[in-house]
Amino acid sequence: MEPEALALTLPIRRLVEFLLRTGSIDSRFTGFDRALEGARLHRKLQRAAVKEYPDYQAEAALKQDYACAQITYTLEGRADGIFTDTDGMPTIDEIKTTTLPPELITGEQSPEHWAQAQIYAAIYARQNGLPAMRVRLTYFQVDEELEFRFSHDYTADALDAVVTDLLTQYAPWAKRAAEWQRISRASLAALQFPFPGYRPGQRAMIGAVYKICTEGGQLLCQAPTGIGKTMSVLFPALKAVGQGGPVFYLTARGTTRASAENALALLRASDADLKLRSVTLTAKDKICMQDRRECTPEACPYAKDYYDRVRTALWDALDTHALTADALQMLARRHKVCPFELGLDLSLWCDVVIGDYNYLFDPVVHLERFFDTAGDYLFLLDEAHNLPDRARGMHSAVLAKSAFYDAKKRLGKGKSSLKNALTKVNDIFIEWRHRCEEAPGDSRFGRTFFEKSRADALDRALTRLCEPLEIWLDEHRDPDETHEALLQLYFDIRAWLRVADTFDDHFVLQISAHGSEVRAAMLCLDPSDFLAADFAKGRAAVLFSATLAPAGYYRDLCGLPDARAVALRSPFDTEHLGLWCARHVSTRYKDRADSIAKVADLLAVMSGARAGHHLAFFPSYSYLQQVWEDFTARYPDQPTLCQESAMDEGKRAEFLAHFQKSDGRPLLGFAVLGGVFGEGVDLTGESLIGAAIVSPGLPQVGPRQEQLRDYFEQTRGSGFDYAYRFPGMNKVLQAAGRVIRAPEDRGVVLLIDDRFLALDTRRLMPPHWEQLRVVESAETLAGELERFWGREASPEGEAVSGPARL
Repeated sequence: MEPEALALTLPIRRLVEFLLRTGSIDSRFTGFDRALEGARLHRKLQRAAVKEYPDYQAEAALKQDYACAQITYTLEGRADGIFTDTDGMPTIDEIKTTTLPPELITGEQSPEHWAQAQIYAAIYARQNGLPAMRVRLTYFQVDEELEFRFSHDYTADALDAVVTDLLTQYAPWAKRAAEWQRISRASLAALQFPFPGYRPGQRAMIGAVYKICTEGGQLLCQAPTGIGKTMSVLFPALKAVGQGGPVFYLTARGTTRASAENALALLRASDADLKLRSVTLTAKDKICMQDRRECTPEACPYAKDYYDRVRTALWDALDTHALTADALQMLARRHKVCPFELGLDLSLWCDVVIGDYNYLFDPVVHLERFFDTAGDYLFLLDEAHNLPDRARGMHSAVLAKSAFYDAKKRLGKGKSSLKNALTKVNDIFIEWRHRCEEAPGDSRFGRTFFEKSRADALDRALTRLCEPLEIWLDEHRDPDETHEALLQLYFDIRAWLRVADTFDDHFVLQISAHGSEVRAAMLCLDPSDFLAADFAKGRAAVLFSATLAPAGYYRDLCGLPDARAVALRSPFDTEHLGLWCARHVSTRYKDRADSIAKVADLLAVMSGARAGHHLAFFPSYSYLQQVWEDFTARYPDQPTLCQESAMDEGKRAEFLAHFQKSDGRPLLGFAVLGGVFGEGVDLTGESLIGAAIVSPGLPQVGPRQEQLRDYFEQTRGSGFDYAYRFPGMNKVLQAAGRVIRAPEDRGVVLLIDDRFLALDTRRLMPPHWEQLRVVESAETLAGELERFWGREASPEGEAVSGPARL
């Protein structure tokens, strides 16, 4: 019986680089800008070639099937150019930019470049019945702007032989990938839900996710705590992936990636026959195994000769199904390769890729190996309420005057073209400082002004600065403080110019001054067009969170006007949650001084009603500090813990550890609303039995927030909602969601501010907040809490008329 033929689609560049690339990882100044400039230089050379060769076809798409070693390959790619040379020979032109010194550009330094062009030539010759083709490599040396051309003529048979040889080398990898695809998809088809039953709401969520992943499109799913969101999206996505994939599980913060890893571990534990390979992409700084991250062959043994060793490491790694950070580091040590790059290379061989949002949405660090073109991908976005703000940041840029002044000082005495270029940029910032000083506004927070057009004068000065800065960085490659400062400045300039190229009516330019410092920022107000383009790169996307209301707001800002939206009810008994609003307190800025003692009294009552752990969330550090000082002065016997303004990872873990102790002792934590303890923190049972939310969380009024308000008032007619109410209520619901994390949990939530009772705010509250009641004093709250914790009836609190609804 003949073995079953395998079929595989393979990008040509990926094939040749995988088989033929050698050498080391070297992140010194050579790559970041060159990669960005490559496309521009390609277009420049292609325009010149069109003038030289009238029939020159740029970016010619090529695709061809080849049979080799019982495998049918579909090879596809884009030739930089196809033209007829002056002697009539059909020619493939492959353009490469390089920083190699001219004397090292021999035409033979990179075999993968020849192989890539040879495959293009083989396909073109076969499809056009040509007996021979010419292959030309065009190298552009960017530092000296020199062009080098190397040509070879090949018969069609010789070109086919090159292709056959490469595909024969790749055959073991292709067979392994195809065999894994076969057994993996069969095991996924047989996979059963890993629990004996479904939680309330879970079956509905799984059905909605499966439908969208199968049919394509986007889904916004608001799923309260307790439904089991992670399993409810991963399980149906894996059942629906079919021959596509991979599934991308994307998160806003590293701590939530463990949820996806745990869910996959549960699936594997429930089915010993499951064949499912996953990789978790971890930030380079966190997974690096060196004391100091310096990605050069001289400084890092894992960077040296990486491309010579990576294939052996990959072959070994494919036997590991859960490629977590620990697993990647173990493999990296065994094979002496970089764990970060190994994870990226392994992602192409995995069924599930777990990582940060930026791997899809960030225009600089997105995974080019997947997202340069669209694919049959499934995107699962955890805590998706964070996406609009994260996307705004990815498409914004900031520069500070001090960075340019500092760079000039670091260069020392004497004149140079680099110092002159830095001075011209600095002069623009000085002019802006003068304008800021004349601008109206509250000088306590510095002066600022806005423009609706990009800073053309600055952009031109920065463009002129790039060349002497590049030369300096090329000539001073040894890492020291000056090199690091100028390299970071260079990256910041390139990021600014990249954003400047996209600047349109979705942006605003802000110039602000405080003392001698001047900052320029291009602010992306509306990221929806960028996000829409990114979501279009996959088959389906599921955006899920406990707080995605109102759905229209998230549809709009995420660029998904046609997305389906579902909102599920909490699976927990509503009687386990005591929910009150202290109507007698106003936390508006003008009323803050009068509110401090009232808030402290309410917190004392809440935390004193039952011994246990409570959290109080405040809109700012300063307000938090004022209430804490009053509270500790008047209630010195109640233990407290305060979030600091700049807590590192260790201090955050220490803060949470106090709450994770099950010692029955009272503890009241003071934290910032919308901060690290306001979401993504899982404190079950006695770890947290109550939370107070001080204020409706409206972002602080300021110049930037007012720009958002004006923009969305003009474009949507909902400026206050988009800039203040919706983001604020999201923070409130996230913080309140820290209470009641499991069916047996009981706890209380206290909303402190009369604005929570406004109809427009009530409409944003979830259905399980229908029992919200009003208290008018600390004494009334004490009685309410005594009855709640004592499970007594007939509360005195006044019920709020009308149910909460989405």
